[in-house]
Amino acid sequence: MRTTLAVALAGLWLVPLAGCRPSAEKAAAPKSEATTKQGAPQKQKPPSPAPGVGESISQGAAPRPKPPRKAIGLSVLTMTNPFFKTIADTMTEEAAKHGYEVLVVSGEDNVARQKDQVKDFIVRRVAAIVLCPCDSKAIGPVIQEANEAGIPVFTADIACLAPDAKVVSHVATDNFSGGKEAARAMIEALGEAGGDVAILDYKQVESCILRVQGFKEEIAKHNASSKGGQIRIVAELPGGGAKDRGYKATEDLLQSQRQLVGIFAINDPSGLGARAALEKAGRADQVKIIAFDGQPEGKQAIKEGKIYADPIQYPDRIGREAVRAIVRYFDGEEVPKEILIPTSLYRRADAEKDPALK
Repeated sequence: MRTTLAVALAGLWLVPLAGCRPSAEKAAAPKSEATTKQGAPQKQKPPSPAPGVGESISQGAAPRPKPPRKAIGLSVLTMTNPFFKTIADTMTEEAAKHGYEVLVVSGEDNVARQKDQVKDFIVRRVAAIVLCPCDSKAIGPVIQEANEAGIPVFTADIACLAPDAKVVSHVATDNFSGGKEAARAMIEALGEAGGDVAILDYKQVESCILRVQGFKEEIAKHNASSKGGQIRIVAELPGGGAKDRGYKATEDLLQSQRQLVGIFAINDPSGLGARAALEKAGRADQVKIIAFDGQPEGKQAIKEGKIYADPIQYPDRIGREAVRAIVRYFDGEEVPKEILIPTSLYRRADAEKDPALK
């Protein structure tokens, strides 16, 4: 290790660090449970540059200076969704193994509240910040404030799409591939008949944007190669990732789309809301629902035939990988820019064998 690098490292916490990334395709797998993409170095201001937020450290490099407080600040999208509670619980458990505490808060879909939470983390001088952003673009300025304070920022499940905000590593489901898997489930559910389908989206959240992109690409591929019935995406409405908004969006769909035979909902809560609206309208047996997540309530709905299938996520793995990335960062190890965890398709046959269900 060169002497100049060691000197630079000694002053790391006195220098504003740099390190964001829009989501990208998955790359080679690290020594962990996911696939990864390598980061790129960022320029620093005087004193002389040190390996900072978002930079890769070559093998054998000295560890970064340990933070004065071994606390990780975590702000999730919402605690009303069990997915994010699992991320928080698993992060807390994994962090304790490494001597860290996790300060857990929730933005509850309010990016202004989440910005204030990040500002509080900065004042409290946490070692690192992990975000599940309420808005992938609007969260950017406050991430920049953390960058300037020298606090490394990581994202989990939902990426930052603000180009000037610097994130060390993004840990998430491979949502684009999961969206393609959802489309294959829709193709399977509709069979040779095909028909009109709608999407309940959530355009403020990067992970949901990717799911819809993957779904549309796979449907287009099917339509281009299939001699059977075409699948037409006739509507795309905001489901908000919540039961009540999924319910309302589906009510609106049923008024305007009389021939609807399928709905792709970007998560289980919006899919369950869609099912409730279909039941109220007496059309539950006419419209197939493909959701996303694999939450317990969603899996139960699959077992009962209310949802056809889910590409399921693994929030526990996201939580563990996020903490491990932080630990590797402070140990001076190479931290991938992106860690992607694949989904798996969960159908009724899987639910019937699932010991966790009733």
